[in-house]
Amino acid sequence: MKNLENPILDVLSGKTVKPCPIWMMRQAGRHLPEYMTIRKTTGTFIDFCLTPEKGARVTLQPVERYDMDAAILFADILLVPLAMGRRVDFIKDKGPDLDPLTPEDIGALTPDMSTVENVFESVRLVRNELDISKALIGFCGGAWTVATYMIEGCGTLTKERAKRFALKHPETTEILLNRLADFSAEYMIEQAKAGADVLKIFESWAEGLNPYMFEFLVIRPTQRMIGRIRDSGITVPVIGFPRGSGLNVHAFVEQVDIDALAVGTDVYLPTQRRSLPRALPLQGNLDPLLLRMGGQVLKDGVSRLLGEIDGPHIFNLGHGISPDVKIQNVQAVVDHVRTGHGDYAAGEMS
Repeated sequence: MKNLENPILDVLSGKTVKPCPIWMMRQAGRHLPEYMTIRKTTGTFIDFCLTPEKGARVTLQPVERYDMDAAILFADILLVPLAMGRRVDFIKDKGPDLDPLTPEDIGALTPDMSTVENVFESVRLVRNELDISKALIGFCGGAWTVATYMIEGCGTLTKERAKRFALKHPETTEILLNRLADFSAEYMIEQAKAGADVLKIFESWAEGLNPYMFEFLVIRPTQRMIGRIRDSGITVPVIGFPRGSGLNVHAFVEQVDIDALAVGTDVYLPTQRRSLPRALPLQGNLDPLLLRMGGQVLKDGVSRLLGEIDGPHIFNLGHGISPDVKIQNVQAVVDHVRTGHGDYAAGEMS
């Protein structure tokens, strides 16, 4: 008999659930030996993401190992530019590699949803196997975050090339962001139709923008994206994650129709809670470095964060799990959140 309770969806409806539910960003990945076993059976990372049986299996692995309250679809935000006709590769020890976008390239973007249709099959496979007490989270990158990779050609620290592009070519940038928002919305609509219970928008590069650029590059495209999702009849909750947005987060919450806000490590949770609508669910913000270090410092960090949570909250990291994290520490955090006790691995990371 399947459990009809779903604590993630309860929190996202505005309820305070104790103990708070837990999942972790990048929970399916290289810190798991079972992930590495499957990963070695496929050549490129893109092919891995687009093989439904493998994508579904690794999506389920952290739920099976840790009993997480949610599974998040195993995919990548850069499947969107791939589906828009751009070259996307992943280079070992370097990361994403794309041909840097020029203003002249934007008119030639050719969205093709069939490129990523296998992702929806992964969603269907996971939802068919996942207990209904566990939420299945679909996602995409924010339009600005995806645009930065397309313009820069790779991940960079400052995003200066992309910012200069936006300042020099505002009309062209708006066209690009609108195309990304529209395609990303359709991409998430199909994820929801395939069985995703929750959608999350990762605006990972929302940091370092002045309020006017934040409104142009982050708020307006996200409004457009969510509006298109809602206009399609999709009603599942949407989590926004404008990482590192500082005080711009208030404008984001006021102007964007999100059901919950994910927060990074740069936020003092009680202050954030006091400054936002009382019923708005929050998610985050344990420092991933603590998870890597383990021992007493991790235990203290989890205890401190649990003491700061007030209101509807999903326990999570402020960013993703690193490949060198010890499995024992992840399990200890899960146990600590649920029971108040966890068996933390001693000592720091190597």
